[in-house]
Amino acid sequence: MTEHRSYDELVAAAREDGRELVIVEREGDRALVRMSDPTNLNALSAPLTLQLQDALAALVADRELRTIVLTGEDPAFSAGGDLQLMREAHAAIDGGREGTTMPWRWIRWQFGGVVRAIAKSDKVFVAAVNGAAAGVGMSFALASDIVLASERAQFVPAFMKIGLLPEVGTSWLLTRRIGYQRTFELFAGGETVSGEEAARLGIANAVVPHDELLPAALEWCDRISALPEHAVLMTKPLLRAAADMSWEQALAMEEFAEPGCFTTSDHRQAVETFLAR
Repeated sequence: MTEHRSYDELVAAAREDGRELVIVEREGDRALVRMSDPTNLNALSAPLTLQLQDALAALVADRELRTIVLTGEDPAFSAGGDLQLMREAHAAIDGGREGTTMPWRWIRWQFGGVVRAIAKSDKVFVAAVNGAAAGVGMSFALASDIVLASERAQFVPAFMKIGLLPEVGTSWLLTRRIGYQRTFELFAGGETVSGEEAARLGIANAVVPHDELLPAALEWCDRISALPEHAVLMTKPLLRAAADMSWEQALAMEEFAEPGCFTTSDHRQAVETFLAR
C-alpha cells in the first residue's frame, strides 16, 4: 500500500537520497548541467528534480556565469514525470490531509520552479536534447532560449495519453511556436516528434549529428560570450515579455530600453570600429 506522505515529507525523503543524479561541469562563463539517471531515462524523480532545481538556483545566482547547457545522460534527455511519484500523488489525494494541494505544491514549486529558473534568469539556457524528451522533460527543453536536437532526439508530448494536460508552460510555448491546430494535433495524437521534424516545425532551432550535439551547444556558449554582456541581459527579458504584448507595447518597451545601451562602452566602441572601416 502506498504511503500517504505529505509534501514536506516527500521533499525531506528526497533530500536524503545519496545518489548524484545531476552533474554540473563549470568552465569559465558557462556550465554544463546533465541529468544523470540513465537507467530510468533521467525520469524526473523527486531526488533528481530537487537536485536539478538546487543546481540551477546556484548557477543562476552566479554573476560570472553567462550560459547554461542543459542535457541528459545518454540515451535520454528526460523521460518526464516519474510514474512512482505520480502513484504517490494519487495516494496523497485519496488518503492524505493535503488532498490535491500535495501534487499542486510539487508541480508549482519544483517542476514550475525549474522552468521559471530557465525563463526568468539572466542566463542563456541551451537545451541539448540528446534523446527522448517526454512530458515535463520536454517542457524543460522548450523553456530554454536555444533548443538543439541530436539526430536521436525524440520530443514526446504524451500528457493526454496518460490522462493529463500539458503543464509547466508547454501549452503557451508550443502554441506560440507552431499555432493552435498543430499544437492540438501533437497533444491529441501523442506522436513522437523526431529531432529533424522538431527543427522543421520550429520546436528546435537545429538538428545535428548526435556526436556533434554538445560541441554545437558549446559553440552557442562561445557566441554568447562574444556578445556585449548588457545586450544579452536586456534582450532576453525583452523578447520573453514581447510574446504577451501588443505591437505597440513591445515597440514602447524597446524605445525605453534602447537608450540605455547608448551609455555603454561596448556600444560606443562598436560604432567607432564600424566608422573606422
